Amino acid sequence: MISERLAFAERLAIQAGELGLEYFRKLDTLTITQKGHQDLVSEADRNVETLIRKELANSYPDDSILGEEHGIEEGTSGYTWITDPIDGTANFVTGIPQWCVIIACVHQGQVIVGVIHDPVAKETFTAAAGQGAFLNGKQIKVSTSDSLSNGSVGVGFNGRTAVTDAVNVIGALVSKGGVFFRNASGGLMLAYTAAGRLIGYAESHMNAWDCLAGMLLIKEAGGVVMEQDVNNSLYHGARVVVGAPGVFGDIREIAESSFAPLEAAE
Repeated sequence: MISERLAFAERLAIQAGELGLEYFRKLDTLTITQKGHQDLVSEADRNVETLIRKELANSYPDDSILGEEHGIEEGTSGYTWITDPIDGTANFVTGIPQWCVIIACVHQGQVIVGVIHDPVAKETFTAAAGQGAFLNGKQIKVSTSDSLSNGSVGVGFNGRTAVTDAVNVIGALVSKGGVFFRNASGGLMLAYTAAGRLIGYAESHMNAWDCLAGMLLIKEAGGVVMEQDVNNSLYHGARVVVGAPGVFGDIREIAESSFAPLEAAE
């Protein structure tokens, strides 16, 4: 059952990525609006999500669907699909080729399937609970780094929590000999952590559609993920701290000392 859902999600993410690429190749004709501070949405986001929802409804009509652009459609099966049609819209609309399609599936409070597809690079990161993590069919593992001075840590920024959160993390990380990385796509940075390209990632708040697939990838690739109440995160998002085993403790310490208290942030 899980394998079938993973295969379906992978095919759908690639199909959605092709539609996204069509829009990406004709950016001069794209209609773009602003949802909030540093928060853009385009007709590509909406139409790619519509495609994903249509295919999900056809294949799994009893499942719930939660997407960034069109909200929640409640189902009866106990399964919930979560999707960000284009993660990295700010990159997408300015022609920066760092964006991805994200699809995850949750059942009984557990993320069972996660897919992050980068159409430009033709990279598809996939994971199913208990079955490992893969990039284009080849198994991936997190970094073996045991020091912040050996590798880069992704740092997320959002317009929903204290602006000092990301600044504090960067300052603490650099002061401990580390290097920070940011490409404006939290999904891709989580996928890069799973693949060992980054040694970890921290963000004070991510929406479910941005982070659940990536956290599963990292777990299945042997990384450490700060535990979350998945059902709660579907509606309220989550604080995300992840890393390779050798550096997770250091990254968590930096996050705890840098982020505003959860009560104040959410």
